[in-house]
Amino acid sequence: MEQPGARSDPSDQKEEPETLVSSVDIFSLSLVAGLLIYWLLSRRRSGPVPEIRTAPAAGSAQEQCVELHGMGFHGEQLHPSLTSPSAVQSVERSGVKLRPWTLEQWRQGPGVGSPVMGCMFSLPQDRLAAAERAVTMQETSFIEKMKKSNRNVIVFFGSQTGTAEEFANRLVKDAQRYGIKGMVADLEEYNMSELPRLTEIASSLAVFCMATYGEGEPTDNAQDFYDWMQTTDCCLEGVHFAVFGLGNKTYDHFNAMGKYTDKRLTELGASRIFDLGLGDDDGNLEEDFVSWKEQFWPAVCEFIGVQATQEECSVRQFELVVHNDINMNQVYTGELGCLQSFQVQKPPYDAKNPFLAPVIINRKLNKGGSRHVMHIELDISGSHIRYEAGDHVAVYPMNDVSLVNRLGERLGVDLDTVITLKNLDEEANKKHPFPCPTTYRTALTHYLDITSPLHTNVLFELSLFASDPEEKENLRKMACSSSEGKALYHSWVVESERNILAVLEDLPSLHPPIDHLCELLPRLQARYYSIASSAKVHPTSIHICAVVLEYTTKTGRIFKGVATNWLKNKVVTDSSSRPTVPMYVRKSQFRLPFKSSNPVIMIGPGTGLAPFMGFIQERAWHKEQGKELGETILYFGCRHKKEDFIYQEELEEFERAGVLTQLHVAFSRDQEHKVYVQHLLKQNKEHLWKLIHSNNAHIYVCGEARHMARDVHAAFHEIAEEVGGMEHAQAVDYFQRLTTKGRYSQDVWS
Repeated sequence: MEQPGARSDPSDQKEEPETLVSSVDIFSLSLVAGLLIYWLLSRRRSGPVPEIRTAPAAGSAQEQCVELHGMGFHGEQLHPSLTSPSAVQSVERSGVKLRPWTLEQWRQGPGVGSPVMGCMFSLPQDRLAAAERAVTMQETSFIEKMKKSNRNVIVFFGSQTGTAEEFANRLVKDAQRYGIKGMVADLEEYNMSELPRLTEIASSLAVFCMATYGEGEPTDNAQDFYDWMQTTDCCLEGVHFAVFGLGNKTYDHFNAMGKYTDKRLTELGASRIFDLGLGDDDGNLEEDFVSWKEQFWPAVCEFIGVQATQEECSVRQFELVVHNDINMNQVYTGELGCLQSFQVQKPPYDAKNPFLAPVIINRKLNKGGSRHVMHIELDISGSHIRYEAGDHVAVYPMNDVSLVNRLGERLGVDLDTVITLKNLDEEANKKHPFPCPTTYRTALTHYLDITSPLHTNVLFELSLFASDPEEKENLRKMACSSSEGKALYHSWVVESERNILAVLEDLPSLHPPIDHLCELLPRLQARYYSIASSAKVHPTSIHICAVVLEYTTKTGRIFKGVATNWLKNKVVTDSSSRPTVPMYVRKSQFRLPFKSSNPVIMIGPGTGLAPFMGFIQERAWHKEQGKELGETILYFGCRHKKEDFIYQEELEEFERAGVLTQLHVAFSRDQEHKVYVQHLLKQNKEHLWKLIHSNNAHIYVCGEARHMARDVHAAFHEIAEEVGGMEHAQAVDYFQRLTTKGRYSQDVWS
């Protein structure tokens, strides 16, 4: 038998008689006929404009999908780019209408009874969380929105912890007092390539409140805008702008994003109407902002052509709606995104959809002293959460219940009243200041920051509700930018650390409506901790190392850190029910070198040791896999060896096993003169310089930024000068280049 595909010998073929039509001709005719029939059958009749429908996210955990009707996409995969704002805008401009499905349509899905049949396409996993929270596709053209609502000022914000967003909202409120219509805009929600079109709006102005994150990096929501600025060559002539940057001078790249935005917009041809503002969180960020905007508004008024006098009045952004008869299943109880997302958990987990991680271990690390250093382990089994050594874990804490109750008593309100704060601006993307409907109790417990010193704008609004003339005058004085007002604000609020409860207790004539307070107070933010474990060794758990914050303020009040005291009380018992922590993982650039053979030098006093526990665990894992390990050196510091040498047993065991090549510990208070990690670095300068200069060592610093990180940096400069024979400027440049190459990394806080 002939094998498939085998060739026959020509001698075996019999001669065939010649025919009128060959088989090739028949095939060709059949092909043409088939194509003609296909064309006739597939012709489309003219019909209505096709539409794209998006499914709303209810409290359910259904998957968000996009359905295309009548567009010829049946059976084909939808390209992920169609889910991006710019692509959606392109579709809209091409004539395709966007409208949301109702919840009932979503539950039923497309079927035989549907007016038009279509195919369902799931969004990519990394966009699913955001898609589930989108009730409708938001309009991505800020130009069209400004035209529609007759606004000429837009304030963009790039914010990581909420402060830049708060400043943006305050600027728009101020604009109202000058009779100017403005809008707040999240940079990631709009198509920033439309910026040149701002010239289509008369007397228009774009203001940017730009926070700097990490080592000179953009915030998460400003990343796309930063990428656009770097790559665009568009012309911004005729566009007018101003920038206020939020930074911290303890970091090397102070206000990098604010400076870059100001510089780049100017390079593209835009006109700056007022000087770049640089706020310093290491000093007094609030004072810097108030001083800047006091001079900013006269410049804006001159540019727009309005009188530079503002009305001294309260401008409400939200109106109160009280729900007397509501199904409590429709009321938020602390969820950050979808209603009942804490009852029905579904990945992926992020800032708006945190995972409720059970606490499996909560133990005290230090053996003595007045402080409490804790080691906490969170169970992430089944969550599909992935992390790497050096990443951060974000946790969402709750305010102290006793503080919330005292606020309710002082204000004389029923904290269990169900309310909604509804934005008076119907065009605003942000419909509520926090998830609504909810109760005052939930808002004060989960959503609002009630422990931080009050900002000046809050003091001004509060002054309207003080009946005592002296109290009213002092509140107004602290809210202005006069030297006397600044001094009073600094001493009475900042240095004395007066939060909202302290202000209410110390000013008895003050009786603000609680709904107004809920509008004024900033959002309670997530707290970030360097992960103290390696996923190679602990794939189903994340470890936290933190010190509980508690001290007495100048007013004699006890201040307790919100997150650390809340975590301390997550006590693990023998019962089956374990306490939980809402959390998610934020990726970091703080990474071990790709090659395990590279030496690593780690400097982490106190809880700055946390990420290095993960690093050391990972190096031990590599050693067990038979990989070559470079030198692994740790410099740790604490006050007393017998009291707060945390992880002592683990570190000494790593040293015995040969994972830790060297362990240097500075006990600052165990002798007459204080000894810190930077002193130990200088004692080993020759060996350190050899590792850095000749052996490609990577340096890592974690801990307090203002003093420790600076002193360590200075110690390395001195080593380069003394051992490497460099001038000071050369040493500074040398370590700057190491930073650029990723060989000098910092994970520091102020």
